[in-house]
Amino acid sequence: MEMYRCVTPRRAGKWYPDISAAQRQACAIGAGFVDPRNGRFVLYREAKLEVQDRI
Repeated sequence: MEMYRCVTPRRAGKWYPDISAAQRQACAIGAGFVDPRNGRFVLYREAKLEVQDRI
């Protein structure tokens, strides 16, 4: 099972069990946003989405 979080150069989000939860919370740390016109997630240039295997 995988865990997901968004990371910026200055902040890191919590680990979430699904990618959609991590994307929804990305706005809180300034890592990205969900475009209201089409529902797609947009990650800001310096941010990244990290994935880790949960043991």
